[in-house]
Amino acid sequence: MKLTGKRICFFVEEGYEDLEFWAVYIRLAEEGATITTVSPKAGATYKSKSGGLTATSDAAASGVSADDFDAVVVPGGWAPDKLRRDDAVKQIVAAAYAQGKIIGMICHAGWVGASAKIVRGHRATGSVAIKDDLENAGATWADVPALRDGNLVWGRVLADIPAFNRELVHAIAG
Repeated sequence: MKLTGKRICFFVEEGYEDLEFWAVYIRLAEEGATITTVSPKAGATYKSKSGGLTATSDAAASGVSADDFDAVVVPGGWAPDKLRRDDAVKQIVAAAYAQGKIIGMICHAGWVGASAKIVRGHRATGSVAIKDDLENAGATWADVPALRDGNLVWGRVLADIPAFNRELVHAIAG
């Protein structure tokens, strides 16, 4: 198992994209990672974008720090638009980035990276709906399924989860 001993901060909020959360979460768990689900409120249960699945947070963003983790993952959906408004979430992402830890973002998750001010000067991908936002934040857009630029790992959309997972596991495994 490539990620045994690795601690992952996995963000969740209302409206997360079902598979961009669960397929990535399960893949990291399969590789032996210890995953802490983090949201603005500890113990809160959030519905997925489709409303069919739920996820409950283990910890509040204000109660953990980047020092507690080896990597951070932000799934897509509508959740990133809520997560990027939380100062503690942005602090964790910015601090983890500054510490050289892997930050994984897929689809609309780039909004969190842009709000945490970590995307400037990096290649980025994600949903084409946030292309302008990423470019305005200083990133260079790449229309590819997944990529790694420094300690940022990007996935484009739902169909690209396998490519994103491969890139993310490889990056975290180091």
